[in-house]
Amino acid sequence: MNNKLQNKKPIGLWSAIAIGIGGMVGAGIFSILGIATEIAGNLVYVSFIIGGGIALLSAYSYAKLGSKYPSAGGPVEFLIRGFGDGILSGGFNFLLYFGYVIALSVYAEAFGYYAATFLSSHPSPATATILAIFIILIFTFINFLGAKAVGKSETLIVAIKVGILVTFAIVGFFFVKISLLSVSHLIPINNLLTGAAVLFLGYEGFGLITNTAEDIDNPQKNIPRALYLAVILAMVLYVAVSIAVVGNLPLPEIAQAADYALAAAAEPFAGAIGFTIIAIAALFSTSSAINATLYGGANVSYLMAKKGELPKFFNRKSWHDSREGLLITSATVILLILFLNLSNVAMLGSSIFLLVYAGVSLSHLKLYKKTDANKYIICLAIIGCFFLLTVLVYYEIFNSPLTLYLLSAVVLLSFLIEWIFRKYTSRSLKNLEMMDT
Repeated sequence: MNNKLQNKKPIGLWSAIAIGIGGMVGAGIFSILGIATEIAGNLVYVSFIIGGGIALLSAYSYAKLGSKYPSAGGPVEFLIRGFGDGILSGGFNFLLYFGYVIALSVYAEAFGYYAATFLSSHPSPATATILAIFIILIFTFINFLGAKAVGKSETLIVAIKVGILVTFAIVGFFFVKISLLSVSHLIPINNLLTGAAVLFLGYEGFGLITNTAEDIDNPQKNIPRALYLAVILAMVLYVAVSIAVVGNLPLPEIAQAADYALAAAAEPFAGAIGFTIIAIAALFSTSSAINATLYGGANVSYLMAKKGELPKFFNRKSWHDSREGLLITSATVILLILFLNLSNVAMLGSSIFLLVYAGVSLSHLKLYKKTDANKYIICLAIIGCFFLLTVLVYYEIFNSPLTLYLLSAVVLLSFLIEWIFRKYTSRSLKNLEMMDT
């Protein structure tokens, strides 16, 4: 009995699901719903379904690979297993890391603006920036306390925010105006697909579940369960809430209140109290997204360092079981908040994660016999990710060329850094056990 207690891991199934939902819901609803609604109109919930379908296909590779190769590095480990020791796996690893940093910046800024509405009806960017930095520092401290603190705090936060959002959706349905849901003119399919591509950022958090592999109880069984349940629950929540929003608020008003669309949608049927309650839910949602992503991003930094992908000082232990990679990750996010305009970062983040998830599935395609996977499902995931990426790039060419330039720069930088490390340090991946377990 004592041995069982000693061997029990700090993160259980529901804590893992909470980490996945926490990494997803903060982006999909509160950060980018307004942007997607401007593109997909009152059929934005269809875009959520399309994006969720691609996410579920991608989750298949994560489930199979996570069960076969449980590791704190999650997708980092999967890429190395499939592509081996080379610039390709290393470049994808850096791309994933930059994706986490960009996502954290989006979540933190969203938190800052929602929090600033409690201080002023017209909050200043400076106030929002200060609050965004503050929340990053808070969760850096929580992550320093270790995996158990992350799991417990994430379960509590997710329970609160999901409860508020479910209540919003249920009550909102009773006040939905059918005229706002009707389609007066045919919305082009490319608009729905572009909306799905933008909203894919709202599903990227499911990959964080595989980062808990070394801390989760019974990973072979709980990782797949947590992945599928987290994506399905997030998709259902997204669809319900988005219908409540577009059914209660005309599209022009959603566009005007893009930064706080949910709170604005609650006002018609719940007044100022409803606005406040949803704003509080936004704070919980963005907080949990920061909490979960910071945990995953720090683990990526750790594994990349451990296996020769980043400078060795990332791997030096500091307070408790955390590493200096956590501090460096947080510092980088703060710099982005301070010095970059993040208005187009949501599209940049979606593009990066579509690339990374396609890369993981490509890696899995080389390993599908070892993981006992269906290669046709893997191929569907690859096609789906690249299709949405193509749709998004096409949109960016005509509507946001700066985002396309930034995407190209981040991709080139990721592989250039890896090439420089290998050329000038002669380092290779270390301690990677390629034997099947």
